[in-house]
Amino acid sequence: MTTAPTLDVPAEPLANLRREHPRLLARPGIFEAIVPLAERDAFAARCFEAVHARAEVILREPVSPYEIPDGKRLLATSRRVVTRVYHLALMHRVTGEHRYLDRCWAELDAAANFKDWNPSHFLDTAEMTHAFAIAYDWLHDAWSAAQRDAIEQAIVTHGFTPGLAAYDGHPVHHDFPNAFNNWNQVCNGGLSLGALALAERRPDEAAQILRGALASLPKAMCHLVPDGGWDEGPNYWAYATRYTVPLLAALHTALGEDFGLSDYPGLAETGLFPIYMAGPTDRNFNFSDCPESVPVQPEMLWLARRYNLPAAAAFRKRRDRKHHPLDLVWMVPDAALIGQRDHLDALAGDDDDIADLPLDRHFKSAEVVTMRTTWHDERASFVGFGAVDNKAGHPMLDQGSFVFDALGQRWAFVFDKDDYNLPGYFDVKHQRWSYYRTRAEGHNTLVVNPGDAPDQDPRAAASIEKVTATPDSAAAVADLSEAYAHAARSVKRGVALVAGRRALLVQDEIELDEPCELWWFMHTHALVELGDDGRSATLTQAGERVTAALLTPEDARLEVMPAAPLPTWPTPERQASNDDARKLAIHLPAFVGGRLRVLLSPGGLELEVPERGLDQW
Repeated sequence: MTTAPTLDVPAEPLANLRREHPRLLARPGIFEAIVPLAERDAFAARCFEAVHARAEVILREPVSPYEIPDGKRLLATSRRVVTRVYHLALMHRVTGEHRYLDRCWAELDAAANFKDWNPSHFLDTAEMTHAFAIAYDWLHDAWSAAQRDAIEQAIVTHGFTPGLAAYDGHPVHHDFPNAFNNWNQVCNGGLSLGALALAERRPDEAAQILRGALASLPKAMCHLVPDGGWDEGPNYWAYATRYTVPLLAALHTALGEDFGLSDYPGLAETGLFPIYMAGPTDRNFNFSDCPESVPVQPEMLWLARRYNLPAAAAFRKRRDRKHHPLDLVWMVPDAALIGQRDHLDALAGDDDDIADLPLDRHFKSAEVVTMRTTWHDERASFVGFGAVDNKAGHPMLDQGSFVFDALGQRWAFVFDKDDYNLPGYFDVKHQRWSYYRTRAEGHNTLVVNPGDAPDQDPRAAASIEKVTATPDSAAAVADLSEAYAHAARSVKRGVALVAGRRALLVQDEIELDEPCELWWFMHTHALVELGDDGRSATLTQAGERVTAALLTPEDARLEVMPAAPLPTWPTPERQASNDDARKLAIHLPAFVGGRLRVLLSPGGLELEVPERGLDQW
């Protein structure tokens, strides 16, 4: 666990409270500036058009019901209410039309009368508190006194009461103040927005929540140290950031300060993390239980302004398919939205700002690295490679796994998560490791002496020992020995982009005290045709092809297998079937140690790659 600074928690965090509304993320005058902004800025114009269109659709939709379809989570409902509140509140503030206000009230009135906000799964409670806080604050002067009272009472009853019990050290449901993953930021962030919204009406509870949140947040934010990466993967980075950034922004707009939170180590660089995790096919390197999709992230605009990262703004604007009301709020020139250091010029970031970034980056905070041929060419080659701690949040036994993009396709992919409601899916001491997608055999890595135990040590840490780069090549080497200590003295894996950074070389070096059974796996959606000698394979998809060549050892052969468990492990019911995938494999039943080398060449390039030990990479 990374050690990082704690925050100086103030005894009176509300001492500088600005009492007028709005004060969460926006200030008076912000909404009036949005239409003029959209008239002069093309991105803002597209955002406004999309937000307006979505608000019109919401007007015709029924209010959100209380429903827990999986028996555990109200989360889909909470998130729907958050989305609707932002769209309806912004459109009422901008247009003054009461139909948006009335529809927003209908949504709030229904959710306020829920029996609870499902505190047994506290993310649901935190997100609903977020929705009610924004509605109370942004529309404060439009509500009647009775409506304000009703919103306040709902926040206090359904949000503050279970939240304060957790801060008091007596959690009835979830001990989120001591969580080390995204639950920490989401729960602290949602409750803190509620506290800032009601601060003048509920000062004691609000102050207690803010003190608790500021004391709690470093337990999770230490994972950003030193360089802004996130060991739960890019999509959980997005979820954590979706609450960390609004909390930072709201502290500034409501209190004029964030008590040093935005100076926390790693935050200034964290806007680079999603940029590097996205491959040229617009798919993420989706380690740690994440999907491949790149999420909509308006917070990138805030990060761009706060930390002078024009590439972060450019990245957000490139993903212009979906929009969020906060895109508009954070485009408005108002330094109070960002804090004392507002680099407004960073919003002008364009593709050149991304192209100026180095092609490769190692995030020590997550022990992942990505390398690529170039930026902004969808046919570029790209590799994401991980040595993530198996004890990280949303852990997978995936040390050494990789993804590979080339020719506009993903050739080596990582599965999305399986069903979170599978029995024991989050039981990291036992049942989680019974599912194919959580195990090493379900990833693009090695399995040594498969049996009825987890196929990597669930407690193992790993490290990327070196990253090297030239204009024509890039390489990274990881020490995975802890993960395979049950069977091997040393296991190291290197991945390299070679031949002008177009082809991918995967090289393993294994030292053993006695022979072992070894499997090498790579999952793909491509069709695979093996060569006659078993030493090569042709992968094809979407009219493109990549050749896989087994360079070392000479007595090994490639084979194609279904994406299914080995016979040594049972197949639990209800887990994903993975019928749309297959895996390229190497099986060595009595491996005595040494080196495995596999070369993936886009377009059937015929290449010769000199053999060198990983210590010479």
